Amino acid sequence: MKLIHTLFAAAALSLGTAAAAQTTWNLASAYAPGNFHTENLVQFAADVDKASGGKLKITVHSNASLFKAPEIKRAVQGGQAQAGEILLVNFENEWPIFGVDGLPFLADSYDEALKLYKLQKPVLDKKLAEQGMMAIFTVPWPPQGIYSKKTLNSVADMKGLKWRAYSPATAKLAELVNAQPVTIQAAELSQALATGVIDSYMSSGSTGFDSKTYEHVKNWYDTQAWLPKNAVLVNRAAFNALDKPTQDALLKAAADAETRGWKVSMEKNGWYLDQLKARGMNIIKPNPQFAAELKKIGDVMVADWLKKAGPEGQAIVDAYRK
Repeated sequence: MKLIHTLFAAAALSLGTAAAAQTTWNLASAYAPGNFHTENLVQFAADVDKASGGKLKITVHSNASLFKAPEIKRAVQGGQAQAGEILLVNFENEWPIFGVDGLPFLADSYDEALKLYKLQKPVLDKKLAEQGMMAIFTVPWPPQGIYSKKTLNSVADMKGLKWRAYSPATAKLAELVNAQPVTIQAAELSQALATGVIDSYMSSGSTGFDSKTYEHVKNWYDTQAWLPKNAVLVNRAAFNALDKPTQDALLKAAADAETRGWKVSMEKNGWYLDQLKARGMNIIKPNPQFAAELKKIGDVMVADWLKKAGPEGQAIVDAYRK
């Protein structure tokens, strides 16, 4: 009888150890399951599971199902979620450097966006560390263009547009072109277009495809305005609680996810535009006058941002322009 008790105790102990050894994390995301960012997160979670030998399981909660986009950063910071994906430019009002990759026509290609990211990263890492977080990888959206029901030949044609604003930069742009900014999150975009709450917005081919914008809007102006990045943030205390091999597994999977994400974003950019075209959307290069007017607005926005961002922002932009 004593032997059976001993065996039971040993079995219970080993089960307890196994349970203690496995850690479960929640990763909050605001984008649809079929979006390339979300697919990359799911692959990342699978890689972490495999590389950690099942010690760290990450559940991806897509489509703002765990927290809405504006709430994700605070949730990670406060430990309500161990990890979360945010669009950095959304937090420019909190700290201007979050918005450097949303400055129109500063970095307008993947190579330029990568150059800007490398300059932003050390300052970004320092800021997030102060907030008890770390960014383990970032992935850019494809270049941004303008979706509009109305034909646009000049900035004057943008006056009065019901314009989706999802970040300080897109709200500022609306103000400068005399459009009416309406705050709409990605998960609510399709409904806002269907009900006429908005008739225009600025985003990539990816967003237009995911939200079926082609059902409501027929024009996309390929302005190559900027390539904003999503960053995957991790709560630092949650990271520190992992053993060293699990931390290494997480960081290795994150580095792979970053490389893969940048590559997929580039590859899918053309694919998304082809899909929009196939569904009846006009993909239009802005005429020279319209392009020049937009560039002028971009210059105003960069100058405005530099005033807010101070020496820190000036240093990044100066180094970038060298």
